[in-house]
Amino acid sequence: MKRHELIVVGAGPAGLSAAIEAKKSGMDVIVFDENARPGGQLFKQIHKFFGSKEHYAKTRGFRIGQQLLQEAESLGVRVELNATVMGIYPNKEVTVRTGDEVHHYKGDYIIIATGAAENMVTFKGWTLPGVIGAGAAQAMMNLQGVQPGRKVLMVGSGNVGLVVSFQLLQAGCEVAAVIDAAPRVGGYGVHAAKVARTGVPFYLSHTIIEAKGTDHVTGAVIAQVDSHFKPVPGTEKELDVDTICIAVGLSPMSQLASNATCDMALLPKKGGHVALVNEFGETSVPGIYCAGDVAGIEEASSAMIQGKITACHVAMQAGYLEDEVFTPAVEQYKEALSKLRKGMFAPENKGRTDFTVTDEGYPISHNLLEKGFVTEEEIKSFPAASYEAEGIHPVIECTQNIPCNPCQEACKKGCIHVSDSITMLPEIQKDKKCIGCGLCVATCSGQAIFLVNNDVGDGMSTVTFPYEFLPEPVKGETGFALDRSGKVVCNAEIVDIKRSPVMDKTAVVTMKIPREFVDRARFYKSNKRSAE
Repeated sequence: MKRHELIVVGAGPAGLSAAIEAKKSGMDVIVFDENARPGGQLFKQIHKFFGSKEHYAKTRGFRIGQQLLQEAESLGVRVELNATVMGIYPNKEVTVRTGDEVHHYKGDYIIIATGAAENMVTFKGWTLPGVIGAGAAQAMMNLQGVQPGRKVLMVGSGNVGLVVSFQLLQAGCEVAAVIDAAPRVGGYGVHAAKVARTGVPFYLSHTIIEAKGTDHVTGAVIAQVDSHFKPVPGTEKELDVDTICIAVGLSPMSQLASNATCDMALLPKKGGHVALVNEFGETSVPGIYCAGDVAGIEEASSAMIQGKITACHVAMQAGYLEDEVFTPAVEQYKEALSKLRKGMFAPENKGRTDFTVTDEGYPISHNLLEKGFVTEEEIKSFPAASYEAEGIHPVIECTQNIPCNPCQEACKKGCIHVSDSITMLPEIQKDKKCIGCGLCVATCSGQAIFLVNNDVGDGMSTVTFPYEFLPEPVKGETGFALDRSGKVVCNAEIVDIKRSPVMDKTAVVTMKIPREFVDRARFYKSNKRSAE
């Protein structure tokens, strides 16, 4: 039997963060992960994180994974891959299968950070090749570089479904539709909006009835549902797709906690069966902790902070941290975590549908919730989204209280301000002068910031927006400007493209359009792509 002071199960965001924090205190740490590479879900995530600087805001998930791995390696954290923890037994003894061998370990402390598994829904034909989970689609695209399909139906409008839909588009797939049995979009509105403006339709209060095909998916039948989520006869609609992507939530992978005889409970707001833990993640079994999605489904940013809090408590219990070091460190992490847990998307608000206004009192867009985009009339209610000034100026179409503030940091001229609570909507400082650098456009994790110049002469205006697709447009080419719903509104000419290392592969594109469309045009489609 091999002994370690701390055994961490899972090398994802929470597990790696916990291992790093514990190792910094001087503990002997070993991490086991059943996968062939560490990092968990981070290396599938090419989108930019929300939050503030302390939460890795505006940094892409895979880059955060790289940073964690580099830090773990520099500290000498031992990570055993292809190592499946089979069980946790009395006295914190652990069995681990590596290849054809089973090894026996004992830990003074154990942190379970096994994450979560994708949920699935069953329907006629659901076992056909071509029906896949959103996580599998991400792995194919972002790890293996393989298109999951040519035409894809996304089932689920939570953040995972919306983010993966956008990444499918980035990979060159066509997303035929996003459907959800719920009557409203489940994820961040900015995620929905950036999908909708490419032309992807949303079908809320719809479910999937059947996957067509014999040996692979050749189509999908969807139907409207009533208030009891039962399909309404006569509302069936067949979609021409070859892939059906399922994104209907996650469930904590809490089997090891149950195996370790931790007290468990079914807590829907945490995503399913979880171990009951205290404020530091410690379970009912002294010395065994849970951190990250295994303790309750949240974003990866929250999981990393939870891992740090748990590791601090372990290190304190083991005698590696004195109270005068432990207490301020944990309080700092708790404060960072609390910032992510505010606003309408806070964990305690999971499942709530009664929000009618933002924290500032602006009416929440019904069209955004029902169709994925804010209407031109609704956007006028938001000062930062309807702001007009002479010359180039920012327009911010952020309409929900999401924990995020990198736009404020990006603007070196102080044009954008977010209050002390990062869930408050950004405000435009009218006494500051925008220089049109585009950093706010590139930095916005929700791609919700545009630069507008109402008058560039000859009855024309310009709109600057983020662009993360290939092939990129080139200066001088012409095409079409699309509105928030993805409909063509006018002809457009690309007049400028900016790129810099700080923009991290986000092109900031400026198109020239007739003045009358400046408040509607929000995306671009080239003539060449349209012809194809």
